[in-house]
Amino acid sequence: MAMIDESLLAGAHRAIERWGWRQATLERIAAEAGVSRMTLHRHGITRDGLLGALSERLEDAYRSGMWPALTAPGSGRERLEQALAGYCEAVEANLELLAALAESDHNAIFHEDGPRGLTRTAFTEPIRRLLQDGVADGSLASEDPEETATLLLNLVSWTYRHLRRGHGWDTERARDGVLRIALDGVAAR
Repeated sequence: MAMIDESLLAGAHRAIERWGWRQATLERIAAEAGVSRMTLHRHGITRDGLLGALSERLEDAYRSGMWPALTAPGSGRERLEQALAGYCEAVEANLELLAALAESDHNAIFHEDGPRGLTRTAFTEPIRRLLQDGVADGSLASEDPEETATLLLNLVSWTYRHLRRGHGWDTERARDGVLRIALDGVAAR
């Protein structure tokens, strides 16, 4: 695979966010990155290769974004709210990239192999841990934290993205509405 540097990834991300995946041609990606289309061609860089690299960068950013909630003081519910709000921020920064990943063969970044059909632990592990902490401190209820983590991540990411892109809701309205329903769904009764 061709070496893809950070400036090229940033340009590809800008092109996808500006034009959407289907219209983010290599020409547009090259222009956003400040290189020629021929430079990309000579280095064997493809749209799919860029999307794959962006998906890896997204996974790294997600893990980094979850760390504050995992190490913060407070109840499991408070920390879960912080984590899910952070996840909304990550979705906001990647609205079109997530749409591109959903439309392409790269959507496997999110899916774990196996009969349960869960989201990969790279994404769910922090949420699972916060759910377990909340069950232990009495602020959350979850019979199966592993499955609930998959449900929460999908509820938050896809619903938030749809409300922002499809309904034109502002970030605060979309985030607050989605988090209210998500957190009420796992609140201890």
